Amino acid sequence: MAILNIVKEGDPTLRKVCRPVTEITPRILQLLDDMAETLVEANGAGLAAPQVGILRRICLVDTGEEIVELINPEIIEREGEQEEVEGCLSLPDVWGYTQRPAKVKVRAMNRYGETFEIEGEGLNARCFCHELDHLDGHLFTDRTVHILTPDEVKEMMGDD
Repeated sequence: MAILNIVKEGDPTLRKVCRPVTEITPRILQLLDDMAETLVEANGAGLAAPQVGILRRICLVDTGEEIVELINPEIIEREGEQEEVEGCLSLPDVWGYTQRPAKVKVRAMNRYGETFEIEGEGLNARCFCHELDHLDGHLFTDRTVHILTPDEVKEMMGDD
């Protein structure tokens, strides 16, 4: 396994629509493993393939209980609304309030090519939406209602 380089805002890869995965190959499995290691190392809540320079419809979400691998994911149900602060590994030190569904259901494939569904509420719903946005070339800042100022970030982080 390897720690992958996380591309930052300004890299054109982040604004491109990713291609579906048509076959689970050893290369795809290696990518999933490397992305999981990278996500843990970066202490993030999620990571999408374009964030590591790969234009494939793959993302990972750390639910707090496990890292969920999502291949060709799609949101099939949305419910409610929440407005909370988000950040992104590709936009270090940028935080903003976004409006997202309060609950989502996602359908995807796992590393064995099996289709499954997973639901997320609160933070997990935001993470699913955030990572799936990456697969379509969107950053969370496209959806923010307010970008936090440096002073607001300090206050949020509890820094003096």
